[in-house]
Amino acid sequence: MVAEILYQKVADDIKKNILSGVYELDSLIPTENDLEKKYSVSKITVRKAVEQLVAEGYLMKKSGIGTRVVSNHLFNKLSKAKSYSTIVRENDQLTKQVLEVVNVAAKDTPIAAEFGNQNIVYIKRLYSLDNKPFIIVNHYLPNVELPAEKQTLKNQSLYKFLRDSGQEINSFKDEFSAINVSETDQKLLNKTDTLALKRIRRGFDKQGHLIEYTESIYDSNKMPYKIEYEI
Repeated sequence: MVAEILYQKVADDIKKNILSGVYELDSLIPTENDLEKKYSVSKITVRKAVEQLVAEGYLMKKSGIGTRVVSNHLFNKLSKAKSYSTIVRENDQLTKQVLEVVNVAAKDTPIAAEFGNQNIVYIKRLYSLDNKPFIIVNHYLPNVELPAEKQTLKNQSLYKFLRDSGQEINSFKDEFSAINVSETDQKLLNKTDTLALKRIRRGFDKQGHLIEYTESIYDSNKMPYKIEYEI
């Protein structure tokens, strides 16, 4: 029982370091020997902790290379599904930029009906696939404070940021549609055509209140949208 508690504590601490950006995406976590010393535990305990995080989709072990961070999402499994971003990271180099972090009036956002005159934190990110612009993401977050510096969000999971702000996602609703992107987004994605895939995600707390509204625009010509399910 003690060993089980120890490996869970080690796994939880490694996960915390992943979510907070201490261990960045695509970086290697410390070696088994270093983790043994850091946590004063046995090799078996370290291996069980790492195996758990591999199973949860945060880490990937590569023989002769080490253990790499492949996801910093707070939620990696939904109905035993492997997320699209995790699939992309396992096969290609996915990087992100935080382009904008500002307060905006709810009336100027897609969630005006729910929040009236309230201020909303707006975050705009650009994801690149092998250094080619790939996804534009627009987050609209009510009931949170504007972060002091936008770069604090660069390596931090959005859901870790929400949780630290007292917001806990309990459920999602996703909608997908084919769209023609604006001229501005076309230039940002460096597309020759205008057709793209749009996903709208709504995140709700346990009371059913909307706490995240995210519009993502994918240049699916660079990689089709995929979800892998386990049976």
